[in-house]
Amino acid sequence: MPQIGLVSAVNLRVQGNSAYLWSSRSSLGTESQDGRLQRNLLCFGSSDSMGHKLRIRTPSATTRRLTKDFNPLKVVCIDYPRPELDNTVNYLEAALLSSSFRTSSRPTKPLEIVIAGAGLGGLSTAKYLADAGHKPILLEARDVLGGKVAAWKDDDGDWYETGLHIFFGAYPNMQNLFGELGINDRLQWKEHSMIFAMPNKPGEFSRFDFPEALPAPLNGILAILKNNEMLTWPEKVKFAIGLLPAMLGGQSYVEAQDGLSVKDWMRKQGVPDRVTDEVFIAMSKALNFINPDELSMQCILIALNRFLQEKHGSKMAFLDGNPPERLCMPIVEHIESKGGQVRLNSRIKKIELNEDGSVKCFILNNGSTIKGDAFVFATPVDIFKLLLPEDWKEIPYFQKLEKLVGVPVINVHIWFDRKLKNTSDNLLFSRSPLLSVYADMSVTCKEYYNPNQSMLELVFAPAEEWINRSDSEIIDATMKELAKLFPDEISADQSKAKILKYHVVKTPRSVYKTVPGCELCRPLQRSPIEGFYLAGDYTKQKYLASMEGAVLSGKLCAQAIVQDYELLLGRSQKKLAEASVV
Repeated sequence: MPQIGLVSAVNLRVQGNSAYLWSSRSSLGTESQDGRLQRNLLCFGSSDSMGHKLRIRTPSATTRRLTKDFNPLKVVCIDYPRPELDNTVNYLEAALLSSSFRTSSRPTKPLEIVIAGAGLGGLSTAKYLADAGHKPILLEARDVLGGKVAAWKDDDGDWYETGLHIFFGAYPNMQNLFGELGINDRLQWKEHSMIFAMPNKPGEFSRFDFPEALPAPLNGILAILKNNEMLTWPEKVKFAIGLLPAMLGGQSYVEAQDGLSVKDWMRKQGVPDRVTDEVFIAMSKALNFINPDELSMQCILIALNRFLQEKHGSKMAFLDGNPPERLCMPIVEHIESKGGQVRLNSRIKKIELNEDGSVKCFILNNGSTIKGDAFVFATPVDIFKLLLPEDWKEIPYFQKLEKLVGVPVINVHIWFDRKLKNTSDNLLFSRSPLLSVYADMSVTCKEYYNPNQSMLELVFAPAEEWINRSDSEIIDATMKELAKLFPDEISADQSKAKILKYHVVKTPRSVYKTVPGCELCRPLQRSPIEGFYLAGDYTKQKYLASMEGAVLSGKLCAQAIVQDYELLLGRSQKKLAEASVV
């Protein structure tokens, strides 16, 4: 049956010579009276749409006959239509929370809320506070938006990112945010498959294909059952039996497994070690950049619950360009349109306290002070702990944060001198000892598209032993692993594909390390200090340490502030009265 897809890149050849034509308007030419395409075939460059809809016979290629002067059109990348997410329970729940800010009674006096950190947690907090009629003042220490989704442009005009960011169907608050900003078309949805490299068969891959016709969880069950390359039937049966308590016990059971690592839980449930080695090493490194013997089983169960209980939960999308411009800037524009402020290069040096222990102001590195009616810290937990006031360190709420420590991660970008063939228009699980997931961004991402050369973006994890090593050592180790994934195209000595350039982005403390026993240490967004709040994916929310978790934490933080409006307004008015008396 033909499928409808959106073409992201097409390879056009004219009389044996490659011709790549770019236009500000997307066009695949006009059809003549005899039904053939005319010679003005174009592939899109900077159009607002994601391309023309084409009826194709396979998800990877089409061989439609062109005029005599053209070879068949080869589709390199297909962006699938946005899945039907809007009627899921989780999406509607997220939409209801979003609408509560817009429909809440307008404040008689808008609060000025000072927020530290313009990652997704801080941006989300500011966005929803602005929706509720308040005036957020968002401070970012660096000169770039996004926090853990930050990106930079090099001297050649190419972008390199903090991480390889994937947007799942099971991210309801993130999906709502895209819709609220009117940028749904910036997500490039991919085929509903999970693709794993086969270490014992260099250059080969094993797929879990989720059938479109079946609802959840049947589509996921069939995807697992149809894959006979990674797990045997007895292993599948033992794994399914092991998961039964999680499926029957629900959220309370999932939370109770926080004390066990993935490996320990699997053994306790009688699941063979090979299941962990074949599947969950890759999942563990993708979810938290660590191996199954360290990762809390709660993390895996949350992911399985989200991805398998929704039909499109595990369906993936790539952003169509760099996150600061394509995602963060629309949020900033929304905040500013409602009277909020976003200030870059505003690093906080100290949290100054009043005599009663509440926050008086934030002192910046340049010596200036920022006052407000309420204060939010939306930085990574490690940064907040460095600035934690002495007077707060004995409070249990803050003491618990000591166990939350960011995990090191490295993101690697390599530009090659040729187009690699042994890749896919999707996220790939490398199953390498050193690499987690990777993608050929020259295919998967519209802005990074290149018809002649590949740019691989790879997550190097676990990275604890590598974070202090030189970039050249990391690249050498990466190339050795890539030689196993691309045996016919890449060799460690570059005798095949040659490196044109590379960027290595090190994050010594990324998302918090989800080891057993961490769940009880995650703080609520409302702190015991009146007028002080936390946001960030490490704070308490039902999703993982992820982009979805960060956005939801910001919404919950904004909700707490809106609920505390009368209290905060009273505190502000009291301060004004005291100041006037003095």
